[in-house]
Amino acid sequence: MTTIPDKTLEARNRVIESANRLGVQLNEQELERWMNSITEATGDSDIVVDEETGVFGHKVTMLDFDPKELERFRAIGKIVEFDDIPGVVETALALSGSAAQSKVQTHPGDCDYFERVNIIAPTRAEACEILARIMREKALSSMSGVNFQFIELKFGSYSQNVIRHNHTYHKGSPISWSPDEVVAGEIQAKDSQGNPLVITWDAVAQEPGWCKLDWVVADQVRGQLSNASNVLDVTWEAPDGTITPLDGYLDGYFQEVYLDAQSAPIFSKLVKQVSTDVLDDYVATLKKEVKKYVREDHLNYGKAAKRLYNIFRLNGQYEEAAFLRELFDEPAALLYQVHSLVKTVQEATEKATVFDIESILDQTDELIMSVIRVLEGEEELEIVRHLLRLSRCISRQKPDVPLGPQVEAAQAEVMNIVNNFFYEKMTALPAIKAYLDSLKA
Repeated sequence: MTTIPDKTLEARNRVIESANRLGVQLNEQELERWMNSITEATGDSDIVVDEETGVFGHKVTMLDFDPKELERFRAIGKIVEFDDIPGVVETALALSGSAAQSKVQTHPGDCDYFERVNIIAPTRAEACEILARIMREKALSSMSGVNFQFIELKFGSYSQNVIRHNHTYHKGSPISWSPDEVVAGEIQAKDSQGNPLVITWDAVAQEPGWCKLDWVVADQVRGQLSNASNVLDVTWEAPDGTITPLDGYLDGYFQEVYLDAQSAPIFSKLVKQVSTDVLDDYVATLKKEVKKYVREDHLNYGKAAKRLYNIFRLNGQYEEAAFLRELFDEPAALLYQVHSLVKTVQEATEKATVFDIESILDQTDELIMSVIRVLEGEEELEIVRHLLRLSRCISRQKPDVPLGPQVEAAQAEVMNIVNNFFYEKMTALPAIKAYLDSLKA
């Protein structure tokens, strides 16, 4: 029988006491397993390989990954991943975000992927040209299929303030490309004075910036629509072996689960280049995001809670992390997924051609049933009312008529409940409240 260290036992008991006091359901055996494992996660290497499945990642991240959905994630990964080109392009695909924490976040919002793409070329300019080519080829070759539809990608940055669709985008912000714009290889816009402006794919290639692709997929395992995204961390490997991130920063590896053991060599080669301050940088970035999501103009305590969990588990505040871990399994946390899926339904209706109206309406019905299962009283009635209106609008949808007002109303109601739930539970624990107060200060 394993002896539980006194400090771990005391921390576990405090988490159980706090959860009971706040009415948070928890699995005491799972809590004990996690707290024992995370306090014992030591050794020379911080990378752990699961010999049975071949997945690997940071030792703390691997504690939260549940391999039972691995085949599902690998199947969707086939849609979003980039192909290797021997001697030119090397890749390593990983799950990230809530998808990489399936033992914790049982109601993930999306299927988030992260891919390291290393381009071997004589010059940086040629590496950027190769990236531009493979990104466009990827989008064109995966526009649609039986169970997926490409939605948009981000590539390049605006060199000046630009007006698109009556919205101003500031210089330096990432450029979003619709499927039609990717096909055309150009974007029709206006400059800040209202003069016509054409932005071409090739013109922005030398400063690719933040690279991300998005699809809506019909998740055949779960029987629901999901948003699937792939964020690229692109590097250039020069002839002398020097590796340079094309966006100026090589990402850390603290929330990624890599799906194929064969990609371990490329992963190892790249992470050797990661700054020694990468953990501090990662936590600092998470803190900035928490600050953003507790401001009134971006209020989202669900997102703040997820980032706080990652901060606490990485900086050794295991008691706070363990408490937050239990919140993600609460019934009300399901509404966080509902909030995300409402947007997915909108994109499937307005931007996709491969999903029939009945499958989209089935998804909307499931959202309504999810709300009924976890809520009661006026809150339930209000959200269901908005979702029913959304369902009616979808069934009568006419081309080029946006669902925006109905989607925004439903999301606002859901987010209000999500915010109240996470705020109430998090701030009831003095240590977490103090941490949030320090960030606001």
